[in-house]
Amino acid sequence: MTADTVNTTAAGAAPWAPGDHILWRYRGNATDDVHICRPVTVVRDTAELLAVWMAPGTDCVKPLLADGTPVHQEPLATRYTKPRTTSRTRWHGPGVLKLARPGEPWSVWLFWDDGWRFRNWYVNLEEPLVRWAGGVDSEDHFLDIAVYPDRSWEWKDEDEFAQAQRAGLMSAGRAVRVRDAGRAAVRLIESWAAPFDAGWENWRPDPAWTVPPLPGDWDRLPGRLPT
Repeated sequence: MTADTVNTTAAGAAPWAPGDHILWRYRGNATDDVHICRPVTVVRDTAELLAVWMAPGTDCVKPLLADGTPVHQEPLATRYTKPRTTSRTRWHGPGVLKLARPGEPWSVWLFWDDGWRFRNWYVNLEEPLVRWAGGVDSEDHFLDIAVYPDRSWEWKDEDEFAQAQRAGLMSAGRAVRVRDAGRAAVRLIESWAAPFDAGWENWRPDPAWTVPPLPGDWDRLPGRLPT
């Protein structure tokens, strides 16, 4: 089953099956345009959890400054004000497992080093995922939390979070809500609740799975997608 044949736009629609290919996308901040697109394979899709796998070698789309400068090589002061475009790229290195619960303002990503040595969890603060026929969409909130195997944690990208507010990409009210969401995630971490206690670091992908392709219309609007 491919992304275009799955209809999850209506409440109660059938969940995706393990092995289905969907798109995990992010809109640019303060715009409806998609600027990040990652084809992924569904691991689990239930009323409680969506788990997907981004395999090594996956062709993705990422933002790029219009002059060709990689976003994170641009000085922070102008990183969010210069014109942008998008670029097709390939995900190198180990894959990433992404976990998201319906309505939660973050997703939890698991990273490994070579040889399946578990590195860390990463709490990506974001808009709750919106499902559509071809996958899920969100908007990144800049602020993140890294969580390590010894259960320690730290805030990440606080400088980007502050700069996004200065650049007008996030209102003061939204920034407060994002920080509150982060504190809620920290409480989850400190109580070592799901998904941190669920053993996902021992999960492995089905060796029969193929790497999902990046479709030519990766930036299509969900409302225009046939169902």
